[in-house]
Amino acid sequence: MATQITNEEKHLKVEILNKTHVKPQKSLGKKECQLVTFDLPYIAFYYNQKLLIYKGGVDKFEDTVEKLKDGLRVVLEDFHQLAGKLDKDEDGVFKVVYDDDMEGVEVVSATAESIETADLMDEDGTIKLKELMPYNGVLNIEGLHRPLLSIQMTKLKDGLALGCTFNHAILDGTSTWHFMSSWAEICNGSKSISVQPFLDRTQARNTRVKLDLTPPAQQNGDAKPAAAPPLREKIFRFSESAIDKIKAKVNANPPEGSTKPFSTFQSLSTHIWHAVTRARQLKPEDYTVYTVFADCRKRVDPPMPDSYFGNLIQAIFTVTAAGLLQANPPEFAASMIQKAIDAHDAKAIEGRNKEWESNPVIFQYKDAGVNCVAVGSSPRFKVYDVDFGFGKPESVRSGANNRFDGMVYLYRGKDGGRSIDAEISLEATAMENLEKDKEFLIQE
Repeated sequence: MATQITNEEKHLKVEILNKTHVKPQKSLGKKECQLVTFDLPYIAFYYNQKLLIYKGGVDKFEDTVEKLKDGLRVVLEDFHQLAGKLDKDEDGVFKVVYDDDMEGVEVVSATAESIETADLMDEDGTIKLKELMPYNGVLNIEGLHRPLLSIQMTKLKDGLALGCTFNHAILDGTSTWHFMSSWAEICNGSKSISVQPFLDRTQARNTRVKLDLTPPAQQNGDAKPAAAPPLREKIFRFSESAIDKIKAKVNANPPEGSTKPFSTFQSLSTHIWHAVTRARQLKPEDYTVYTVFADCRKRVDPPMPDSYFGNLIQAIFTVTAAGLLQANPPEFAASMIQKAIDAHDAKAIEGRNKEWESNPVIFQYKDAGVNCVAVGSSPRFKVYDVDFGFGKPESVRSGANNRFDGMVYLYRGKDGGRSIDAEISLEATAMENLEKDKEFLIQE
């Protein structure tokens, strides 16, 4: 364990070379777009961080940086909202505004030439990745006076680290990877992107919500909040055959009256929820919550295109007692998750929106529920296809922002096919238990 901690605490020596700004190549004039009910709850989350690590792109680093910036100028013509700022109108309703005189996207060029890509392939921890991503600990509300996207390109000994930090109040994971793949497309020689973003958020919801962002008065002025227990992060990689085993086990005894099998996502969710609950050693009467951030593009009425740019996700909660979860076979949990996801239709979304609009609550990033397991990102995102002309990424990671005990990011596995990588954050003791759990690890 001692070595592990030392490695964790070892920060990278990153030298910032310069900081510039990039905006759309063409003059676009002034453009505004109201933020809607799907966007606003994330105002008090942190900027969302993604890190892509490449083996190539380093021979002529300055040329690579310029190529990426040139591609960015082109792609921002379509995704101009990322080059804008947050603002409020005269009624106090949030909007995203772009104008030609704004600075645009922040681009940082840096070097860490003592570091090899192999040094960043550890499956444990994010502390040493921090220096490769901008805006650590920056809240989305700061987008009122900061760029909505900051990109850091760091030259490594044998590769390039591309750290992208997005304001989560203006886009979700689907939109993030739509932007990233479009940018890569331009850098690879396309004159235009293959899928235009759908930019009118008011088509999904047009209610104007005024937010009160005054922090609640502290009841006990002198009391300091208890220090959060130390977290550990680790990637667990599930091969195709491991995923098939998990799915087969969960589907072995379908519940009475079930009409469709459990999906890969529902099966892996069940597997993770059970394992994390075991690792936490909860009491039988302790509640545990499974939270899914579901894409609502095809659930709203009328449905929105996949290219809808913004946030179009909602959290779906499944709650049970730890004792019930563990005493029952896996199909018990899978059935609860499946029912909760299936029930989240246009009517449920509408009801949730109306309820929130009548009493807007700004969530903290860790408000996903007691003893929660909360899943973000998705194995559907083609994160390993983001190729700027110097190869596919060796690794894709999430940054230190928006992590809490029980946060899980699911990514398509680097091996492709049905493999899935699960990046899990847990309190240190629970993580130690999870690492020893043979049932969870699916030893092959």
